Parts: sequence; C-alpha cells; structure tokens
Amino acid sequence: MDTSRTIADKGIRVILVGDSTMATRTGYGDALCKRFVASTECINLARGGRSSKSFRVEGLWDNMLKILADNQASAASGNARKTWVLIQFGHNDQPGKAERSTDLVTEFPVNMARYVDEVRAAGGETVLVTPLTRRSFKDSVLQNDLRPWAEAVIRVARERSVPVIDLNAKSYAAVAAMGTAEADTLAEEPQPKMPLPEGVKSRFDYTHLGPKGASLFADMMASEIAAVVPAMARYLR
Repeated sequence: MDTSRTIADKGIRVILVGDSTMATRTGYGDALCKRFVASTECINLARGGRSSKSFRVEGLWDNMLKILADNQASAASGNARKTWVLIQFGHNDQPGKAERSTDLVTEFPVNMARYVDEVRAAGGETVLVTPLTRRSFKDSVLQNDLRPWAEAVIRVARERSVPVIDLNAKSYAAVAAMGTAEADTLAEEPQPKMPLPEGVKSRFDYTHLGPKGASLFADMMASEIAAVVPAMARYLR
C-alpha cells in the first residue's frame, strides 16, 4: 500500500496550540481554521492564559499527543491524515505569574524544542509561530517587548530544522502602519468612550482580538503558511 498517497487522499489535519491570541473568541485561530478547504480537519486547542510551561503542566499538551497517537494507530486501516501542529507561545511566558512564566534563556527555548521533538516522534509535522504583536503605542511608536521571545522561537526552528512563521514581525509591521486609532478597532471590544459603571468591566485591551482583528491575522497567517509550508498551500482557500 502507498501510505503517503492514502494519507494525502484523506485530506490533512491542522492542530493549533497556543495562547489567547490564537484561541477561540479572543484570537485568530478559529478564523484561520475557516481559511482551510472543507476536507481539512482543523482543531483549535489554544487556550487563554497558557504559556509553553502551563500548557503542558495542565495536561493540554497530552490531549494533542493523543490525537497524534490515534492518527498513527489508524494508519494501517488507511484512515490516517497528514498532520501539522502550529505552536505559538510567548505572551504568558513573560515575567508575571509564577505558574506560567518561563526564563527566556533557560526554559522557554527548551520547552519549544521539546514540543517539536515530541510532535516529530508522534508522526506529526511542526510549524513554529512567533507571538502575535501587542498593539500598545507609546508616543505614537508601537512597542514590541515580545521580540526577544520571537527570536528565541526562530532559533529553535533553525536548530530543529522546522518551518517558522514570524507572525510577530508581520503583525508588528501591519499594526505599526495603522497607528493607534485603527489598531484599536482590532480589539475584542471597542474602547469605552466614557467611564463604565461600577462593577462593569470592558474587554477592550491591546492584546486580544475581535472579529476584525481575527480576520486580519487569519489572512496573514494563511498567506504565510502557503509561503513557508508549500505542501499546505493547496489546502487553503
């Protein structure tokens, strides 16, 4: 049996692993899944507030490995799918909460490399993704304190010989060109125009995405996927 042909005929599977900027409702992940053709199974496992450490500690990574294990087990019956795992962390790895923060030098790159190794061992393909930019301007200049984490991801991708999408650089350039006012329209909710009543909280911030932001960055990701991973291009709309 030509296993590679059988897998191709079944369509592909794309699994998204990351934080809130990729997750359902607050990120671009669901919108990206819609950019794939109907035969593609796209599973968004990204969760808000997770880092390269806490995603594993909480057992969420085990859920992803179970999908790959089941896929390998079904290969003999011809039901396996070529599977790509897109992994994006960085936001919550930054210093803050002890249960999720990681050291940029000694922990974060080790965690990312381990993810790559485990996907490969389980029969999947990894695409690393650098963290989406925040939309915080200071004196009309967009800040980018996530760049060191992006560069760490790029180094891991180079060392492990896996594709990498520098979403941080692409999204930073796009948001910087917009300016503050237009960038604010990408948020989960519009910025409040007046003080909110006591006890009422706005979901506006400079990190999470509403439908407009999700659509913009899903389009950006689809374009980058097609360029960086040509084998995936024909599965994109």
